[in-house]
Amino acid sequence: MCGIVGAVATRDVLPILIDGLRRLEYRGYDSAGVAVLRDDGRVARLRAVGKVARLRETLDESPTSGKLGIAHTRWATHGVPSERNAHPHISRDGIAIVHNGIIENHDELRRDLAARGYEFTSETDTEVIAHRVHSHLDAGGSLFDAVQATVRELHGAYALAVMSERDPDTIVLARAGCPVVVGLGDGENFVASDVAALLPVTRRFQILEEGDVAAIHRRTVEIVDAKGRPAERPVIQSELSADAVEKGEYAHYMLKEIHEQPRAVAQTLEERAAGGKLLEAAFGPAALDVLARTEAVQIVACGTSWHAGSVARYFIEQICRLPCWVDIASEFRYRNPVVPKNTLFVSISQSGETADTLAALRLAKQAGYLSTLAICNSPESSLVRESELVMLTRAGPEIGVASTKAFTTQLAALGMLVIALGKHHGIDRERERNLVGRLLEVPRLIEETLVLDPVVRQLAEKFVDKHHALFLGRGALAPIAMEGALKLKEISYIHAEAYPAGELKHGPLALVDADMPVITVAPNNDLLEKLKSNLQEVRARGGELYVFADPESGITPSDGVHVITMPKHVSYFQAPAVYTIPLQLLAYHVATMRGTDVDQPRNLAKSVTVE
Repeated sequence: MCGIVGAVATRDVLPILIDGLRRLEYRGYDSAGVAVLRDDGRVARLRAVGKVARLRETLDESPTSGKLGIAHTRWATHGVPSERNAHPHISRDGIAIVHNGIIENHDELRRDLAARGYEFTSETDTEVIAHRVHSHLDAGGSLFDAVQATVRELHGAYALAVMSERDPDTIVLARAGCPVVVGLGDGENFVASDVAALLPVTRRFQILEEGDVAAIHRRTVEIVDAKGRPAERPVIQSELSADAVEKGEYAHYMLKEIHEQPRAVAQTLEERAAGGKLLEAAFGPAALDVLARTEAVQIVACGTSWHAGSVARYFIEQICRLPCWVDIASEFRYRNPVVPKNTLFVSISQSGETADTLAALRLAKQAGYLSTLAICNSPESSLVRESELVMLTRAGPEIGVASTKAFTTQLAALGMLVIALGKHHGIDRERERNLVGRLLEVPRLIEETLVLDPVVRQLAEKFVDKHHALFLGRGALAPIAMEGALKLKEISYIHAEAYPAGELKHGPLALVDADMPVITVAPNNDLLEKLKSNLQEVRARGGELYVFADPESGITPSDGVHVITMPKHVSYFQAPAVYTIPLQLLAYHVATMRGTDVDQPRNLAKSVTVE
């Protein structure tokens, strides 16, 4: 979603702001802008539709500088992508503001401000906030006071950064439902919506909590909580390096992240699963008690994370013999669920700031669940801070909008959860040893699968001119088929659907013809023979099959059947993480051949922080 960067220093902050925006490009956006306080005490603002590179060109045409400034990349919610709707927005007396989120009562506030004589130059809800801050500032007090008074009137989600000509040494921040971090420097301080934006200038951060308002000066940071009381937020040392968000030798972030998966999965398992044992305490101090008492599991997530949860359901039920439900967060939060006794609530998110998943977690905390567990890639995120138990996935920064390594590390974390639950619900020491061993083999199996890259690239040529594709899988591989379809549609813009293969005859078979490629994942498991029968149904209708198959599956190439041989001895517990790799590669190569923007596909954002 949108990105915020700000800085107050004794040097020109414009290069910091532009580099920070560039580092937030992965979040998705349609316009960018910057406002700085010049040495003459006046605010200078420049905005551009399109990429940050276009904003940089605009700055080259109209150079400016300043020692205090804020910048923004916008993803349109209110008003079309245009320069007038781009942030920062400005009110009277040089008040400038950038904003992530949605203000639900903006119409009511707009009418009141218009009656007071404020003129609006955009369609955004953000400009309403700028004028509201000015109205309070005009009534007396500091910018800090004015922002506190304003946020008390706002309904919705927001992360704000506000500056003013009247208060030339201060940026004021506010947070409700959207992340904001303060970066601490030496005689200079910073603000961003994501630590990745500030890694070149600082590794020390404070994370604002829900309802906080903060005043950022060059040498001090003042924070008050939702009730206006002074608050101390701990200083966190980020372990990320500045080059962790660079592409290096790869053409795209997505390709880099696909190839980082062996290491990312290994890091996720490291020190948590070893010597044939799983360390349950890795989930948190209360984990032993919670896992022993768990009698059912409710998983909630969105998008790719929902697919990971859907895979886990098969193993929780098969191995642990516990009932498990998997819900899309945006639906779960509105369906008033019935909560069985001793149900563990599991939320899954790459960013930990997904609005619907966070709302579902907050609902769960009031609904009588036994405990809450977050599986997340962002240690400083709201989801992590608000959950009782936590399993961090250690994928490192994932810049490409289409998730890859975050997904496979989620599968690894969920695999550990299955074993941890199983230890209290029926699996013996030997079964635990076997399952842990299988998990630890996954990085090597992914490495072996990545060797198929040239084969998959050649296969991708057959998809370039296609308009539709069908993905099939069975059992725990059915969600992997869904993930493969999602990847293809996300970055290549080819319409793709996925079905459990047994559902073909209940409708999808009507779509099958020579122009509809059918992609299938076929590990050697208990459902293989059933899957083969489903594939015969496709061939009987003239469908072209592309099968990623176990070498012992007995599926051989023939007319209309293309077989890509996967690594040997992939167990049912390992197959989801391994068989998703060629589907990622297929989507990537098809997209590059079609000339789409692989890392920043149209209409999508990396972190969806609004409903």
